[in-house]
Amino acid sequence: MTDPDTDAIAAPTSAKPFSTFERMVAWRYLRSRRKEAFISVIAGFSFVGIMLGVATLIIVMAVMNGFRGELITRILGINGHMVVQPIDRPLDDYAALATRFKAVDGVLNAIPLVEGQTLASGVGGAGTGALVRGIRAEDLQSMKIVSDNIRSGDLVGFTAGEGVLVGSRMAQSLGLGAGDMITLVAPEGDVTPFGVNPRVKAYPISGIFEVGMSEYDASIIYMPLEEAQLYFNSEGVVQSIELFVARPDDIDTIRPLVEAAAERQVFITDWRQRNQTFFSALQVERNVMFMILTLIILVAALNIISGLIMLVKDKGRDIAILRTMGATSGSVMRIFFMTGAAIGVTGTIAGFLLGVVVCLNVESIRQFFSWLSGTTLFNPELYFLSQLPADMDSGETIIVLVVALVLSFIATLIPSWRASRLDPVQALRYE
Repeated sequence: MTDPDTDAIAAPTSAKPFSTFERMVAWRYLRSRRKEAFISVIAGFSFVGIMLGVATLIIVMAVMNGFRGELITRILGINGHMVVQPIDRPLDDYAALATRFKAVDGVLNAIPLVEGQTLASGVGGAGTGALVRGIRAEDLQSMKIVSDNIRSGDLVGFTAGEGVLVGSRMAQSLGLGAGDMITLVAPEGDVTPFGVNPRVKAYPISGIFEVGMSEYDASIIYMPLEEAQLYFNSEGVVQSIELFVARPDDIDTIRPLVEAAAERQVFITDWRQRNQTFFSALQVERNVMFMILTLIILVAALNIISGLIMLVKDKGRDIAILRTMGATSGSVMRIFFMTGAAIGVTGTIAGFLLGVVVCLNVESIRQFFSWLSGTTLFNPELYFLSQLPADMDSGETIIVLVVALVLSFIATLIPSWRASRLDPVQALRYE
């Protein structure tokens, strides 16, 4: 009796490793036949598992990279990389200090700021907490993340010292637009015989900005520096000077230069210290997600093992025939190795392509599922960003692909080794 899997196949005794003969047999074992339908189903599940595992890993890592990149861009676009605060006396020489800081190699800009918490309200009386930041007009124009994202109005009123800039979400919640009046209430106001009266003043809205980070769009108001000094009883002084540098990751090399340029005692904090908890939590979450999602690929690899073991049992007679025709144990091992590896390689490639497609269209997919479910997926109020970002890192993607391929190859070794150790005499005894 003969088997169609081994018919017309002559196994040369000196076949080279991964020869045409071995590839042909491996390909025939991959093809589905009616009596092997269950084995083919297991192989299909293994393929789908590896594909989904690789795609999920690529998508999740890309989205988390996108979150980190976007948050860093927006956080450091609004806030300086270094913050200089006074120790011995107030910053009444902020203009001279800012000029000296700008002359430091690696410093792009130095912005004096006056900040204060207020209650902002519109025409209807609804109020919300706001952070007022007093800034010079030329400094605001240099902050491109704000000046280039004016959604309505302009900077004319702000430059003239007669208007303020309001975030888009705050304007929306208060029902205000460009040209409307916004009322600010500061708890630290004028001192009277009856106590301290809150300072209340209305300002025209010169423009409405949107930086794309919901927390900032809903809470920040930019006010001309001189007006903010008057409003917060800080005439002639500022609270801090924020420095923007060319290379944020090299902040430690710039710090001594800034301290020397200050020519006085100052306290300096950088963006890593101010956001350490936040970015550390992101990094931990990213690493944990990588380990958890790698388990998906591991489960798919275990499916490859079970499928190949069943295939070896089913093909025991064929293996014996191949051995009697001259195939070596190494040749048999390579045949089943290629059979299992083909599932892992094709699944990895399919997962990579699926992951790339989803990453390139992740925002459209989010909007579609939001429309389909009638709910807001990845609410900006919770996730800070108005859009779902995805940034594929080539190094991480290569690591994901290598991990998937290595697990797939390792999964094929045990069944392949068992196939190569099969005794043809025992396999054909009852035939």
